[in-house]
Amino acid sequence: MTGQLRLDDHLQRYSETAPHALAVAAAVDAIAAAAIEIADLIATGDLADASGLTTGRNSDGDVQRDLDVQADAILRRRLGKLPIAALASEEMREPQIGDREAKICVAIDPLDGSSNIDLNMTVGTIFSILPAPDDVSLAFHQRGSAQLAAGFVTYGPQTSLVLTLGDGVDIFTLDRKANCFRLARSAVQISEACEEFAINASNRRHWDPPVRAFVDECLAGVEGPANHNFNMRWIGSLVAEAYRILTRGGVFLYPSDARPGYGDGRLRLTYEAHPMAMIIEQAGGSASTGRERILDLSAQSLHQRVPLIMGSSNEVRRVEELHCDPLLVASVAAPLFARRGFFRL
Repeated sequence: MTGQLRLDDHLQRYSETAPHALAVAAAVDAIAAAAIEIADLIATGDLADASGLTTGRNSDGDVQRDLDVQADAILRRRLGKLPIAALASEEMREPQIGDREAKICVAIDPLDGSSNIDLNMTVGTIFSILPAPDDVSLAFHQRGSAQLAAGFVTYGPQTSLVLTLGDGVDIFTLDRKANCFRLARSAVQISEACEEFAINASNRRHWDPPVRAFVDECLAGVEGPANHNFNMRWIGSLVAEAYRILTRGGVFLYPSDARPGYGDGRLRLTYEAHPMAMIIEQAGGSASTGRERILDLSAQSLHQRVPLIMGSSNEVRRVEELHCDPLLVASVAAPLFARRGFFRL
């Protein structure tokens, strides 16, 4: 890897391209440095047991693990050295207002998929960088399309940083000998051929009819309307699912459903769905709630939840079509008279 472009060189070139670029580059560099610390922490054998312990619940009610807290502290320490107008984290109740003259705001999910840490499965960090508005209190109420940059880090067999600066998607891999990230893949594009779909099939009984219909089409394989066979995947870690889609295509579904607390979806718009949607679109894919484009949405609260369907554009479009199917829409409100109702022939 010694001959490959270093992340800091990539950021240096970018920093000269726009008025906000220097601030964005500095934030990405700080996040990358934090990621190296977090990767080392996760890989340290004597912390393997303690890192999976729960310490309570975070401000949004999710189970909080010791490593969530440690990752959050590392990122906030690194980013705290920079002029940032506002910082938001999954582990914070409210955004932290900083330098009101700064050009950018940053939102982070310090450790996505932390419930997998004691299973030795891939976890990660997600981040979103936004322009600082005149009223800093509105920093995280902007549309996803306002993002200046977004990315995520996966801590797995390799530590990889996926990054978009608004002009395509690049993947950098941690060179542990040199302690820096080096370019592994540039201008990543999501394959148009979709051979895999990812969803937690154990929740099928709770899904709305359009989601069930889409999964049924996938399961029908060559005998169904898709006319080809699919494999089903479910890792349970958003960063791992996104990385898989970027490297070999497919579609990921985390829809809303009928379970208590899942009616508006489960992933957070500001620091999970927004950055993932920007990355996926920059790689030629699509990201939607099933009814509308994720990047067109603005959050009304920091921890607002949202459904997320992302990946190959054709498959995301098909999910949206099914959500507009009048028979399926009618079956949500009046199942007795819908597609499988008693009074339909």
